[in-house]
Amino acid sequence: MKGAFLVEVSKRIKYNRKQKHYTLQELASRANVSKGLISQIENGRTIPSLSVLFNIIQSLEMDVSDFFNDLQTLEPTIIVQRKEDYEEFAKEDIKGYNYKRILTKNVPASTIDFVLLNISPGTYRQKVKTDAFEYKYILSGEVNYMINGNYYQLKEGDSLFFDGRLPHTPENTGKSPCTMLVVYFFSQT
Repeated sequence: MKGAFLVEVSKRIKYNRKQKHYTLQELASRANVSKGLISQIENGRTIPSLSVLFNIIQSLEMDVSDFFNDLQTLEPTIIVQRKEDYEEFAKEDIKGYNYKRILTKNVPASTIDFVLLNISPGTYRQKVKTDAFEYKYILSGEVNYMINGNYYQLKEGDSLFFDGRLPHTPENTGKSPCTMLVVYFFSQT
């Protein structure tokens, strides 16, 4: 279990624990593990052994096949994340630090390029393709992204991840500039 798959399993454990109204300690006691281990698993900071994972699933009074039903092992090539859906998590017990997971994605060995892109109002360009996976985080303004024939409207705080080999183009139809952080993941194959 790696990357996004681990995060999905972690989310499912947390979601189902909360659905059952179990505290961390109650689930830990039922599964015969420590409260700290449950917390680390739910926050994606550790990978449980198979036997521990099965104990947790059974402690949630779930059938293993139901737990894994519809689990996405293959990720889509386009992922839109809305800022209200970013997952908060605790990395350490220090007040004043607020972590939000925006995106977890496995990519092959790659060169990573970080770029700030400003798009003026009314700006449009022809469809392009890049030889990279692309991650866009909207810092300010709004932008419409057309990717492979589908439109995605993004505003401040939203993010987008997609395979840049798909035909795509951003368009700023607003009245103010759009600024985004762009991360390109170029394959080294």
